[in-house]
Amino acid sequence: MRKKIVAGNWKMNKTLQEGIELAKEVNAKVKGLNASQVKVIIGTPFIHLAEVTKQVDPAVVSVAAQNCATEVSGAFTGEISAAMVASTGSQYVILGHSERRSYYGETDEILVKKVARALENKLEVIFCVGEVLAEREAEKHFDVVKSQLVNGLFNLSADEFSHIVIAYEPVWAIGTGKTATSAQAQEMHAFIRKVVAEKYGKEVADNTSILYGGSCNAKNADELFANEDVDGGLIGGASLKAEDFSIIVAARAKH
Repeated sequence: MRKKIVAGNWKMNKTLQEGIELAKEVNAKVKGLNASQVKVIIGTPFIHLAEVTKQVDPAVVSVAAQNCATEVSGAFTGEISAAMVASTGSQYVILGHSERRSYYGETDEILVKKVARALENKLEVIFCVGEVLAEREAEKHFDVVKSQLVNGLFNLSADEFSHIVIAYEPVWAIGTGKTATSAQAQEMHAFIRKVVAEKYGKEVADNTSILYGGSCNAKNADELFANEDVDGGLIGGASLKAEDFSIIVAARAKH
């Protein structure tokens, strides 16, 4: 049975001290919820990882890095390897986020390497896919998402793929105030599951968690999570407020 997951992506926000306090708040609020069947993850900046993992109860909150390097180690100034991430006690890494693809030119080929490094270090991967507005308007959104899945992940064995969580990001709905309708989210999530099933079989597809990552918040989470194929959310801005984030976790626990 696939996991229900609510993952927060703090992006480039919060100083170390602020991040520690937010992590403590999230841990306290989530612990008080009847959310035992929901995997709660917070994706913090690199500098927070080692401290935040000490502040949260791993039975309540898991910690994710927002990226990792393509290489194992070496003369790559400014990069953070998957082994370094794992050494902090973090269990997850977010890869292929639309901002990484758009602002930093991450290609499918780069992401294949990053996924490999993450899995080598026993990290679970939250792998992001999604289309921009022009692709949606040109009705190429299904083709774009399928291509990102095939080229970024389908080199993996079924066992390796079992360590992948997919996050669908309609890029046009991130930080714009726009949100894909509940029906649009379900349609794409069902499509993603179908594509996974075509490659790995129905059992693997049915056990793959697919998160919605397009401006999910405390107000719309309940409606989004009511969909059969929406297994949770990758939460941006709303993850920076412990109260809002806990409301989203509660909404996921309810369905």
